[in-house]
Amino acid sequence: MNPIAASAGEAEYALRELSVPLDLHHLVPAATKWEVELGFGKGRYLLHRAESDPDRGFLGVEMAGSYYHLAQGRMRRRNLSNLVLMHGEALYLLSVVLPRGFASAVHVYFPDPWPKVRHQKRRLFDTETIDLVLDLLAEGGRLYFATDFLEYGAVVRGILESYPAVEVVEVSDPWPDGARTNYEAKYEREGRPILRLEVQRISDARVPLHPRGEACVLSAVGVRQEAL
Repeated sequence: MNPIAASAGEAEYALRELSVPLDLHHLVPAATKWEVELGFGKGRYLLHRAESDPDRGFLGVEMAGSYYHLAQGRMRRRNLSNLVLMHGEALYLLSVVLPRGFASAVHVYFPDPWPKVRHQKRRLFDTETIDLVLDLLAEGGRLYFATDFLEYGAVVRGILESYPAVEVVEVSDPWPDGARTNYEAKYEREGRPILRLEVQRISDARVPLHPRGEACVLSAVGVRQEAL
């Protein structure tokens, strides 16, 4: 797993220097609403949104170190004080580091579909892990998703539509604010089909495990033995 780091403004922190769950108010004190992008790549969408909406907090997660550092440099050159960038594996950060129910929106655009069967356990959207993604959302919050890998998109849509506490709508037209990633701009120029989904969380209860995934998720309770 990649080393975990977080950048906010000019500061950079190792995981051991941060509270868990992450204290967002400490990093961006002025923000009252938050949006998250999982897999921000070169940061096109995340940086634009943070720059255009300075009163809102934005948090991005990226596993590729080169993209993380590229976006970090751009964030600093633009003096963005409302943006937190995290370098690390998304599922680990979702399960251990990030707080629950804090985001008004979560964005996931063109994630790796991992088409080979032996790699599919790495997918961000799976019946065993979808609760980690959706549990970022506050009640009424929305997940925005796009992919050009239509077979994977159909799997994601099926997982979401069979999940309690959310409503799923397919977005038939391009996003009203235009292409949100470099990939999306390229694919639109090429006329490649893109599946876009908008998913709203409709319950403020703790998001449960997916009905098809809970049998595969194990939990363990440790019992401390008192010294004799």
